[in-house]
Amino acid sequence: MDLTVRVNWDWKKPSLVLLLVAYCCLSTSAQQATQTSQQTNQKIQELATFARAKPVDTPIGVGDLIHIDVFDVPELSRDVRVSDTGDIGYPLLPGKIAVAGLTPFQLEDKFQQLLVANGLVAHPQVSVFVREQNSQPISVVGAVGHPIVYQVLRPTTLLELLAQAGGVADNAGSVILVTRKARPESESPAVKPASATDATPASNEQTITIRLQDLLESGNPAFNIQVYGGDVVSVPQAGVVYVMGAGIAQPGGYVLQAHGEQITVLKAIALAHGLTGFAKANDAVIMRNNPATGQRDSIPVHIKQIENRKANDVAMNANDILYIPDSASKKVLARTGEAAIGIGTGVAVYRSN
Repeated sequence: MDLTVRVNWDWKKPSLVLLLVAYCCLSTSAQQATQTSQQTNQKIQELATFARAKPVDTPIGVGDLIHIDVFDVPELSRDVRVSDTGDIGYPLLPGKIAVAGLTPFQLEDKFQQLLVANGLVAHPQVSVFVREQNSQPISVVGAVGHPIVYQVLRPTTLLELLAQAGGVADNAGSVILVTRKARPESESPAVKPASATDATPASNEQTITIRLQDLLESGNPAFNIQVYGGDVVSVPQAGVVYVMGAGIAQPGGYVLQAHGEQITVLKAIALAHGLTGFAKANDAVIMRNNPATGQRDSIPVHIKQIENRKANDVAMNANDILYIPDSASKKVLARTGEAAIGIGTGVAVYRSN
């Protein structure tokens, strides 16, 4: 949901009512559309449970440890590791046996043919299973609960992978990037996400971009794509602005929907469920990191003047703290210091859907 309200102002014609109506609508929409990352991750876990990919055999790959069992012939049963060239050596069978890319079922059939062709067993019964899977790693990085390298043991969906990584972090952005080597047309997914954008640069890689909201809210299974060994799943970080003080209904951090998205004081207030009845709106300040001094600068903000069109709405940067006191706050500057300290002590962080 895009919560941005765009109004073309004619400064020659008073339009205070329009401003107030727009602000109230924005505040109401924002109240209905914010949720914490904990709520987002609970939804990821729930959806992942019901969105498992259909089971199929995962191909054997380089570095895998496989067990080959020949029924009633223990001397031919053993563990073997697939070499860097994708093959194995086996006693009494000449040369190297190419196994990479075969499923365990396919290798069973191939091994039975080799045993018969070399006169070792007349009617072999062969079972193959993977003891250690090392050939299908997926890296999950960025703003997730805990970055992981996940080995694909069976078909795995994007939601399952995010659940394995502990969901998204507080500062996760609004998109998920899946980067993979370009797959042959015969292996490409039949249905691509409607919001995905594929790029094939010189490195022969493609990047699929999926909006987190589409994945969680649309109900369209096309967004919950299958992930493959070799994929890199990245959740980029987004900026967070903080709205603090006794003069705000829901103090906390609010995640920007996309990296670099512009957010203003009025929008931040709307996301935080608006001002309380005792807010001292014209005594608000923005605390902003000053890279030159390493300290936080305090920028006065006169919210009532902004609402009355006597001052321009103020743009906020990532990591800004908008502090709004109430009538009981005697020392605004002292309280702003307390607000800054509070950012590191478990303040709730909300995201806008």
